[in-house]
Amino acid sequence: QLQLVESGGGLVQPGGSLRLSCAASGFTLDHYAIGWFRQAPGKEREGVSCISSSGGSTNYADSVKGRFTISRDAAKNTVYLQMNSLKPEDTAVYYCAARAFPGVAVSTLYGPQWYDYWGQGTQVTVSS
Repeated sequence: QLQLVESGGGLVQPGGSLRLSCAASGFTLDHYAIGWFRQAPGKEREGVSCISSSGGSTNYADSVKGRFTISRDAAKNTVYLQMNSLKPEDTAVYYCAARAFPGVAVSTLYGPQWYDYWGQGTQVTVSS
């Protein structure tokens, strides 16, 4: 069974950093584009970042550009979201999602309906 599991969330002060992980079980991520989304209470789920199957192309929401970095480690079958200079408005549940998309660059920040598989989410709270 294909599963994605997020981890690394927690409580951090403004200006701090966290690294989220998205680990796959039951399949290899090598042929999948991966996206990170977040959803704050009372708000719609929004795309944060995505990465191509090769890792050669990435996209970011304007609100996180220059602060967040997405990457992938094929050996660990894991995708990461490094989040620096965190702000209170980054507080949300963060989800990773996958879609089989081998060998193709990600040309945009795809919406949630584009993805086929989802993790359960990890809470990120930025507060002093």
